[in-house]
Amino acid sequence: MESIKELDRDLLLLLNGFHTPWLDPVMFWLTKTIVWLPLYLFLLYLVITNFKKQSWMVLAGIALTILLADQITSGFMKPFFARLRPSQEPGLEGLLHLVNNYKGGRYGFASGHAANTFGTATFFYLVFKNKYAWIKWIFAWAALMTYTRIYLGVHYPGDILVGGTIGLICGWAGYQLQHFLHQKFREKYA
Repeated sequence: MESIKELDRDLLLLLNGFHTPWLDPVMFWLTKTIVWLPLYLFLLYLVITNFKKQSWMVLAGIALTILLADQITSGFMKPFFARLRPSQEPGLEGLLHLVNNYKGGRYGFASGHAANTFGTATFFYLVFKNKYAWIKWIFAWAALMTYTRIYLGVHYPGDILVGGTIGLICGWAGYQLQHFLHQKFREKYA
């Protein structure tokens, strides 16, 4: 376990080391959920235009995805494992590049940002993969959003990897719920 922690730390220092002054404000901005509001509104528009009266079923699926991803990572894992974020780790003080002295919360395992973004990406990919070929690019958004967390020094790569994996599973679960609802209520909303 110690060798995995050491590898995680070394990889963090390597990835966090790729910084430049002009990129700092960009990464600080991109990590904020509110910045992606136009993307979320666009996805909502796609849901409404494609599913009309059945939109509530898709919204129930994405709600389950986000609820599960957030509660598993932030509600359960962070307090249970109590692993300090790199930005909170005394042994990394002075080694990490922090932007605007942003340190995040106390604990970081597993990443809620990674779980939520990869859960959202997985869910919408599964919903729209047969309709829009470009939807696969939503995973690039998830990767960029989660890399900002390493860039800012608030997550280890392992936090991101585990959070992203949880997100993939939660996105699949949310998709299964909306698929079940479509099957159950197909005739009522046809």
